Amino acid sequence: MCRLPAFIVLLATLAGCATTGQERWRQFNDDGVLLFARGNYRDAMESFEYALAMNPNDPVLLYNTAQAHDRLGNVQKAEQLYLYCLQRDARHGDARLAIVSLMYRTGRSVEACRLIQQWLQHDPDLADPYVADAWRLRQEKAYPLAVARVQQALAKDLNNRRALTEQAILYEIQGMPDRALVLYEQILRREPEQIDIADRLEKLRAQGVRAPMPN
Repeated sequence: MCRLPAFIVLLATLAGCATTGQERWRQFNDDGVLLFARGNYRDAMESFEYALAMNPNDPVLLYNTAQAHDRLGNVQKAEQLYLYCLQRDARHGDARLAIVSLMYRTGRSVEACRLIQQWLQHDPDLADPYVADAWRLRQEKAYPLAVARVQQALAKDLNNRRALTEQAILYEIQGMPDRALVLYEQILRREPEQIDIADRLEKLRAQGVRAPMPN
Protein backbone atom coordinates (compact mmCIF):
# COMPACT_ATOMS: atom_id res chain seq x y z
CA MET A 1 0.00 0.00 0.00
CA CYS A 2 1.40 3.39 -1.06
CA ARG A 3 1.79 5.81 1.85
CA LEU A 4 1.95 9.59 1.47
CA PRO A 5 5.06 11.35 2.83
CA ALA A 6 4.55 12.76 6.32
CA PHE A 7 5.02 16.41 5.29
CA ILE A 8 2.24 16.10 2.66
CA VAL A 9 -0.12 14.66 5.28
CA LEU A 10 0.80 17.55 7.59
CA LEU A 11 0.17 20.17 4.88
CA ALA A 12 -3.18 18.60 4.06
CA THR A 13 -4.15 18.61 7.73
CA LEU A 14 -3.15 22.26 8.14
CA ALA A 15 -5.04 23.21 4.99
CA GLY A 16 -8.11 21.46 6.36
CA CYS A 17 -7.79 23.31 9.66
CA ALA A 18 -7.40 26.63 7.84
CA THR A 19 -10.49 25.95 5.75
CA THR A 20 -12.47 24.95 8.82
CA GLY A 21 -11.31 28.07 10.69
CA GLN A 22 -12.23 30.29 7.76
CA GLU A 23 -15.64 28.68 7.53
CA ARG A 24 -16.19 29.15 11.27
CA TRP A 25 -15.41 32.87 11.38
CA ARG A 26 -17.52 33.43 8.29
CA GLN A 27 -20.41 31.59 9.96
CA PHE A 28 -20.08 33.75 13.07
CA ASN A 29 -20.00 36.87 10.91
CA ASP A 30 -23.05 35.77 8.91
CA ASP A 31 -24.92 35.06 12.16
CA GLY A 32 -23.94 38.52 13.40
CA VAL A 33 -25.27 40.14 10.22
CA LEU A 34 -28.65 38.43 10.66
CA LEU A 35 -28.85 39.34 14.35
CA PHE A 36 -27.88 42.95 13.62
CA ALA A 37 -30.57 43.22 10.94
CA ARG A 38 -33.13 42.05 13.53
CA GLY A 39 -32.00 44.71 15.99
CA ASN A 40 -30.38 42.20 18.34
CA TYR A 41 -27.16 44.20 18.63
CA ARG A 42 -25.81 42.54 21.78
CA ASP A 43 -25.89 39.01 20.36
CA ALA A 44 -24.63 40.37 17.03
CA MET A 45 -21.68 41.93 18.85
CA GLU A 46 -20.85 38.58 20.47
CA SER A 47 -20.97 36.81 17.10
CA PHE A 48 -18.74 39.43 15.49
CA GLU A 49 -16.29 39.25 18.39
CA TYR A 50 -16.05 35.44 18.06
CA ALA A 51 -15.30 35.91 14.35
CA LEU A 52 -12.79 38.66 15.12
CA ALA A 53 -10.95 36.44 17.60
CA MET A 54 -10.35 33.98 14.74
CA ASN A 55 -9.47 36.64 12.16
CA PRO A 56 -8.34 39.72 14.13
CA ASN A 57 -7.05 41.90 11.27
CA ASP A 58 -9.98 41.68 8.88
CA PRO A 59 -11.31 45.22 8.15
CA VAL A 60 -14.87 43.99 7.54
CA LEU A 61 -15.00 42.19 10.88
CA LEU A 62 -13.47 45.18 12.66
CA TYR A 63 -16.08 47.45 11.13
CA ASN A 64 -18.99 45.10 11.88
CA THR A 65 -17.89 44.71 15.50
CA ALA A 66 -17.52 48.49 15.81
CA GLN A 67 -21.03 48.97 14.43
CA ALA A 68 -22.52 46.63 17.02
CA HIS A 69 -20.68 48.44 19.84
CA ASP A 70 -21.82 51.76 18.37
CA ARG A 71 -25.48 50.69 18.38
CA LEU A 72 -25.12 49.59 22.02
CA GLY A 73 -23.72 52.98 23.02
CA ASN A 74 -20.16 51.75 23.57
CA VAL A 75 -18.78 54.72 21.64
CA GLN A 76 -15.23 54.56 23.00
CA LYS A 77 -14.84 50.92 21.97
CA ALA A 78 -16.53 51.62 18.65
CA GLU A 79 -14.18 54.50 17.88
CA GLN A 80 -11.16 52.36 18.77
CA LEU A 81 -12.30 49.64 16.36
CA TYR A 82 -13.13 52.11 13.57
CA LEU A 83 -9.64 53.59 13.85
CA TYR A 84 -8.04 50.14 13.86
CA CYS A 85 -10.10 49.28 10.77
CA LEU A 86 -8.67 52.37 9.04
CA GLN A 87 -5.16 51.31 10.03
CA ARG A 88 -5.77 48.03 8.21
CA ASP A 89 -7.51 49.70 5.25
CA ALA A 90 -6.96 53.47 4.94
CA ARG A 91 -9.63 53.78 2.23
CA HIS A 92 -12.38 51.98 4.12
CA GLY A 93 -15.16 54.45 3.34
CA ASP A 94 -17.64 52.98 5.82
CA ALA A 95 -15.24 53.36 8.74
CA ARG A 96 -14.39 56.93 7.74
CA LEU A 97 -18.06 57.87 7.56
CA ALA A 98 -18.70 56.12 10.88
CA ILE A 99 -15.91 58.11 12.56
CA VAL A 100 -17.41 61.36 11.24
CA SER A 101 -20.85 60.36 12.53
CA LEU A 102 -19.47 59.34 15.93
CA MET A 103 -17.64 62.66 16.28
CA TYR A 104 -20.83 64.57 15.53
CA ARG A 105 -22.74 62.55 18.10
CA THR A 106 -20.11 63.11 20.78
CA GLY A 107 -19.92 66.88 20.42
CA ARG A 108 -16.90 67.04 18.09
CA SER A 109 -18.60 68.43 14.99
CA VAL A 110 -15.79 70.94 14.32
CA GLU A 111 -13.25 68.12 14.25
CA ALA A 112 -15.55 66.04 12.05
CA CYS A 113 -15.98 68.91 9.56
CA ARG A 114 -12.22 69.35 9.43
CA LEU A 115 -11.78 65.65 8.64
CA ILE A 116 -14.33 65.89 5.82
CA GLN A 117 -12.62 68.93 4.29
CA GLN A 118 -9.22 67.23 4.51
CA TRP A 119 -10.70 64.15 2.86
CA LEU A 120 -12.19 66.22 0.03
CA GLN A 121 -8.86 67.94 -0.56
CA HIS A 122 -6.83 64.72 -0.40
CA ASP A 123 -9.13 62.51 -2.54
CA PRO A 124 -11.13 64.83 -4.85
CA ASP A 125 -11.57 62.08 -7.45
CA LEU A 126 -13.21 59.63 -5.04
CA ALA A 127 -16.95 59.50 -4.38
CA ASP A 128 -16.71 58.84 -0.63
CA PRO A 129 -15.63 62.31 0.61
CA TYR A 130 -18.57 63.86 -1.28
CA VAL A 131 -20.84 61.36 0.45
CA ALA A 132 -19.37 62.40 3.80
CA ASP A 133 -20.08 66.05 3.00
CA ALA A 134 -23.62 65.15 1.93
CA TRP A 135 -24.05 63.43 5.28
CA ARG A 136 -22.84 66.60 7.05
CA LEU A 137 -25.27 68.76 5.09
CA ARG A 138 -28.10 66.37 5.96
CA GLN A 139 -27.30 66.79 9.66
CA GLU A 140 -27.62 70.54 9.14
CA LYS A 141 -30.95 69.97 7.33
CA ALA A 142 -29.51 71.56 4.19
CA TYR A 143 -31.27 68.93 2.08
CA PRO A 144 -30.99 70.49 -1.41
CA LEU A 145 -27.25 70.94 -0.91
CA ALA A 146 -26.99 67.36 0.40
CA VAL A 147 -28.78 66.07 -2.72
CA ALA A 148 -26.36 68.05 -4.91
CA ARG A 149 -23.38 66.53 -3.08
CA VAL A 150 -24.79 63.03 -3.59
CA GLN A 151 -25.10 63.75 -7.30
CA GLN A 152 -21.44 64.78 -7.34
CA ALA A 153 -20.54 61.51 -5.62
CA LEU A 154 -22.56 59.46 -8.11
CA ALA A 155 -20.88 61.33 -10.97
CA LYS A 156 -17.57 60.00 -9.62
CA ASP A 157 -18.92 56.47 -9.14
CA LEU A 158 -22.43 55.58 -10.27
CA ASN A 159 -22.50 52.36 -8.23
CA ASN A 160 -20.96 53.71 -5.03
CA ARG A 161 -22.89 52.01 -2.24
CA ARG A 162 -22.41 54.81 0.25
CA ALA A 163 -23.67 57.40 -2.24
CA LEU A 164 -26.69 55.24 -3.08
CA THR A 165 -27.38 54.78 0.64
CA GLU A 166 -27.23 58.52 1.28
CA GLN A 167 -29.53 59.06 -1.68
CA ALA A 168 -31.99 56.52 -0.24
CA ILE A 169 -31.95 58.21 3.18
CA LEU A 170 -32.67 61.54 1.51
CA TYR A 171 -35.56 59.88 -0.34
CA GLU A 172 -36.95 58.82 3.05
CA ILE A 173 -36.65 62.36 4.39
CA GLN A 174 -38.35 63.74 1.27
CA GLY A 175 -41.32 61.39 1.82
CA MET A 176 -40.41 58.83 -0.86
CA PRO A 177 -39.76 55.66 1.20
CA ASP A 178 -40.73 53.41 -1.71
CA ARG A 179 -37.81 54.77 -3.75
CA ALA A 180 -35.53 54.31 -0.75
CA LEU A 181 -36.66 50.69 -0.43
CA VAL A 182 -35.79 50.00 -4.08
CA LEU A 183 -32.29 51.40 -3.58
CA TYR A 184 -31.74 49.39 -0.37
CA GLU A 185 -32.84 46.21 -2.16
CA GLN A 186 -30.54 47.02 -5.07
CA ILE A 187 -27.59 47.47 -2.71
CA LEU A 188 -28.29 44.23 -0.83
CA ARG A 189 -28.56 42.19 -4.02
CA ARG A 190 -25.01 43.24 -4.81
CA GLU A 191 -23.63 43.30 -1.26
CA PRO A 192 -25.80 41.10 1.01
CA GLU A 193 -23.41 41.46 3.96
CA GLN A 194 -24.24 45.15 4.49
CA ILE A 195 -25.74 45.05 7.98
CA ASP A 196 -26.81 48.69 8.20
CA ILE A 197 -28.67 48.50 4.88
CA ALA A 198 -30.40 45.28 5.93
CA ASP A 199 -31.45 47.04 9.13
CA ARG A 200 -32.90 50.01 7.24
CA LEU A 201 -34.69 47.77 4.75
CA GLU A 202 -36.31 45.69 7.52
CA LYS A 203 -37.57 48.85 9.22
CA LEU A 204 -39.20 50.09 6.00
CA ARG A 205 -40.83 46.71 5.38
CA ALA A 206 -42.09 46.65 8.98
CA GLN A 207 -43.77 50.01 8.25
CA GLY A 208 -45.56 48.43 5.28
CA VAL A 209 -43.49 50.17 2.62
CA ARG A 210 -43.52 48.40 -0.74
CA ALA A 211 -41.73 49.03 -4.02
CA PRO A 212 -43.60 51.41 -6.35
CA MET A 213 -45.78 49.85 -9.01
CA PRO A 214 -44.33 50.02 -12.54
CA ASN A 215 -45.86 52.68 -14.77
